[in-house]
Amino acid sequence: MKKEWNQYDPGALYDELIAAVHQPREASYKLVEYLRHLTPERFRQCVQESEAVIREMGITFTVYSDAGNIDRAWPFDIIPRIIPAAEWDCTEIGLKQRIRALNMFIQDIYNGGKILKDGVMPADIVLQSKGYRQACIGMTPPHGVWANICGSDLVRHSDGVLYVLEDNLRVPSGVAYMLENRNITKRVLPEIFNTLPIRPVSNYPAQLYEMLASLRPDLDDPTIALMTPGIYNSAYFEHAFLAQQAGLVLLEGADLVVGKDEYVYMKTIKGLERVDVIYRRIDDDFIDPEVFREDSMLGVPGIMRAWKAGKVAIANAPGCGVADDKVIYAYVPDMIRYYLGEEPTLPNVPTYVCRRDEDREYVLEHLAELVVKPANESGGYGMLVGPHSTPEKVEEFRTLIQEDPNNYIAQPTLSLSVTPTSCETPHQERIKIAPRHVDLRPFILSGKDIFVTPGGLTRVALVEGSLVVNSSQGGGSKDTWIVGDVVEGEEV
Repeated sequence: MKKEWNQYDPGALYDELIAAVHQPREASYKLVEYLRHLTPERFRQCVQESEAVIREMGITFTVYSDAGNIDRAWPFDIIPRIIPAAEWDCTEIGLKQRIRALNMFIQDIYNGGKILKDGVMPADIVLQSKGYRQACIGMTPPHGVWANICGSDLVRHSDGVLYVLEDNLRVPSGVAYMLENRNITKRVLPEIFNTLPIRPVSNYPAQLYEMLASLRPDLDDPTIALMTPGIYNSAYFEHAFLAQQAGLVLLEGADLVVGKDEYVYMKTIKGLERVDVIYRRIDDDFIDPEVFREDSMLGVPGIMRAWKAGKVAIANAPGCGVADDKVIYAYVPDMIRYYLGEEPTLPNVPTYVCRRDEDREYVLEHLAELVVKPANESGGYGMLVGPHSTPEKVEEFRTLIQEDPNNYIAQPTLSLSVTPTSCETPHQERIKIAPRHVDLRPFILSGKDIFVTPGGLTRVALVEGSLVVNSSQGGGSKDTWIVGDVVEGEEV
């Protein structure tokens, strides 16, 4: 593979593994040297082995399309992405800071709204957000934590700085794929794990269970369930995987009932058994037809009553999606200063809020250069990537912004970092290693304590030049290595 690596050139882009042509970064030197000395045949064999492992383990993801839902094998690239431990330690501090402020914000707006009264952010942004739930007013979840599982997306710009692109607080997905990426890499590249101090991720299921159990401190051995929409959900593989790995009961809404005593029970062949904590993977809209959508067949009638009465803990708490709003994202640095009295450790991507006259004027003049996002979409849907769009699409968004400016933000099109990726060539005649854009989704667990996964899920845009890394739109993924000291005897 020496020829392929010698030909690799990221150009002017920031590369996660390569500092310059023929010059790996310090943390990735051993990995690059290991891969360089593989024969093309052995490298191709590793790729084939990874594909076989994915099929064998049934690792799948559903892609929604006009042609219907397509169940596909998990797209995985065997060349890991490396982040030095020293950089990661600073990033982890920033992620903990951010989730503390976000949880304090959610607690505040449902209990007095001091941040709004003090004029730190406009009240109508919060009160008119699709994620704001009047049914949650007056509630305080265990430990004052609303977003127990968070996946904040990070991107690195050409300046080398990691920026927070967005916070995913409702039902963030991807952690099972992070765990499976590590398992696959250990299967196909086992030797390299003996030469690099790679921080482990295998303890995430135990940390998840511990966090969920901490939501019922009054019970020594709470019964914990994962509530899934069912087998047709795009992330059902993850739901089943996490339930199995963390020792949770996997249930659908139809398996649960709220009793007259306002406790939640699961139906079993032995009768009703109480459930104390629910890790829900269902949006607020569908969780309780008594409170939200009356036509929901996925939720449990009365579960909000049980939650408000303190008879069941729900993670993430209903109503936390208000902080998942793209417009509210622009105010997170202000939240950190307001609630914590600190400067943000991790910067936001520079953001134009279209409700502001000056920002809107700039956005409308530079639409073809910007990324425009609506407040409450996710998965890369409903957005405009100006430089990669058509004049017709740009004009469509101009109209949307003019009609409803409160619903949109805009950001500069970042030059996302790249990392070496194994790319298919016609008929597999040769192996090609080429730069592809990546982002990173670390996972933060918040209960009694805060735990941040070392690394997270690296998503990669498999199409040359594309910035769209979302798996739901054809992106792939890589194992993410934090290279630094690990505790002796820990599993990686």
